[in-house]
Amino acid sequence: MPATQIDIRMQYSAEQEQQLMNAVFDALQYSFKLPRHDRNIRLQVHSPAHFQVFDHLTQPERFTHITIDCFSGRTLETKRKLYRQLVKNLTDFGIPEDHILITLRESSLENWGIRGGQAACDADLGFKVDV
Repeated sequence: MPATQIDIRMQYSAEQEQQLMNAVFDALQYSFKLPRHDRNIRLQVHSPAHFQVFDHLTQPERFTHITIDCFSGRTLETKRKLYRQLVKNLTDFGIPEDHILITLRESSLENWGIRGGQAACDADLGFKVDV
């Protein structure tokens, strides 16, 4: 049940925004073995004046920062798989590979309050975290 934030500088159509969020979720679901219903993704479009990026980018308007807050426990290989899949999925939108920044922030299950106030460590998540 990762909480995912996508920050972009370019305005897409509403349909493209949904496709972009689905592409990010598809990479998460594939890599983390999540159930299809387990979505928590936010897309934030920033004006370029409010979102500074690296000077070397050839298409700064396409810079995409994905921040994923998730439970601790995934292996390094699973994280690598996620990073590769995210880049693969996003290049289909014309985003250059080196214009994608992924930040993965992990915290232990007891630090997540879910499903009506339960600590995540006390809940049946319906999926494995240690993949």
